[in-house]
Amino acid sequence: MSRSSSGIVAGLTAAAVAVVGFLAYQAAANVPKAVGKPAAPSASPSAPGAAVPKKKDPKAIPPESGTGARVVYALAQRRVWLVNQNEQATRSFSVMPSTVSPMPGSYRVTSRSGMVTGTDGVRVEHVVRFTTVNDVTIGFGSAADGSLSKPDPTLKTGGVRMKKADGNAVWTFATVGSPVVVVP
Repeated sequence: MSRSSSGIVAGLTAAAVAVVGFLAYQAAANVPKAVGKPAAPSASPSAPGAAVPKKKDPKAIPPESGTGARVVYALAQRRVWLVNQNEQATRSFSVMPSTVSPMPGSYRVTSRSGMVTGTDGVRVEHVVRFTTVNDVTIGFGSAADGSLSKPDPTLKTGGVRMKKADGNAVWTFATVGSPVVVVP
């Protein structure tokens, strides 16, 4: 090949690269902005270059859980938040739900007891009650012996059990009349 033909080939190659680069730039510049939430990545998190899902902050207060100082109980997450007047979760912890659950909604603490015997025969301290479902009283409390066992599914129980330190925190935070918001 002569020098003039190799120069033509090099020129055409450079022009082709420039055109492809320009078209790529135009295509990227004309992509419409996404509306709503982006789709979840289809690749598994272990795949190279795959997006790693962010862990939820356990102190992140669920949306649609009201405003102001309140206790928030998320049924599906099996979690409680103590939320102060400044909309900050001062404490968040997992719980063991009872066999009877309240419907999502807003409630108020109706009564409290320092120590009771639960429907399951377990001594429970720092009981904070907020509603009744089909004659079963629903409330928060911790087993006096510190246990956090799953309730017997054959019994109708309303005690949402938690660790002793969490039960103490709810007892201190939620006095009679305090709001309790239950979310799905």
